[in-house]
Amino acid sequence: MDLQTERRKDTFMHVFVAGATGAVGRLLVPLLLDAGHQVTGTSRSRAGAERVRDQGASPAQVDVFDRDALHEVMAAAAPDAVIHQLTDLSGADGEATNRLREVGTRNLVDAAKAAGVRRISVQSMAWMYAPGNGPATEGEPLDLGAAEPRGSIVEGIRALEEMAAEVQTAVSLRYGVLYGPGTWYEPGGPVAAALSGDPDARFLGSVEADNSVNSFVHVADGARAAVQALDWPSGPVNIVDDEPARGREWLPVLADALGVPAPEVSTGGASWARGASNALARSRGWRPEHPTWRSGFAEDDA
Repeated sequence: MDLQTERRKDTFMHVFVAGATGAVGRLLVPLLLDAGHQVTGTSRSRAGAERVRDQGASPAQVDVFDRDALHEVMAAAAPDAVIHQLTDLSGADGEATNRLREVGTRNLVDAAKAAGVRRISVQSMAWMYAPGNGPATEGEPLDLGAAEPRGSIVEGIRALEEMAAEVQTAVSLRYGVLYGPGTWYEPGGPVAAALSGDPDARFLGSVEADNSVNSFVHVADGARAAVQALDWPSGPVNIVDDEPARGREWLPVLADALGVPAPEVSTGGASWARGASNALARSRGWRPEHPTWRSGFAEDDA
């Protein structure tokens, strides 16, 4: 083994991916393996655990709400780092999602600390900032005290990030609106259904073509950020593309890519919907391969 290979081997980690079969997790596991890391990936189901095994990682079938089982699995894995990509968004149930962020994260952080883990990153969100002018940066406050139902979501994010910060090095990946395979915005997904007029379409978001500003990130770019964050210092980092946009700009482009009717353009919009800046992530070397939703939406439909 040459000296360069030895040095690279010193940087390899055993990474515990909680939520290895989710929209980000399923892309993240192979990226970690390709980078030379050892990976243990969790899933609640036997089928999910088998998918993790098929990718070449070590599967762990465990429910994050089963505190004792989670401690056993974490202790057996003895990882160097934990990546928290757990979500409960398939049913668009805000209460269930908040429970996962609060109770599930508490169990995961406690298990990590008990196992001696010194690094963690968590899936957070970039649209939880307080109202302000222009795209939000990481030093700005969260929108604590917001009216419901937003208030409960912001509180869940606050709890998630504060619990993660109990680990020595904790990075909060504040993702923009995730689009791409496995998300609400994929072709045939719930956003397409809502734009087509389906009253039963379930997702947490808006299809109002107004002045509210969103920042997007392709799910594959989100996964790449999670790999790179294994080298980042503690703190929140916005993981968003280069072009925050008003609903009246991006919704017609998405509708065209999905082959569904575009909504009528309207005025107004939420004061907190201001988008986010990715300057910090870019300063750390992250570069989105889908720098704008304009091309990203069309590529996903190709």
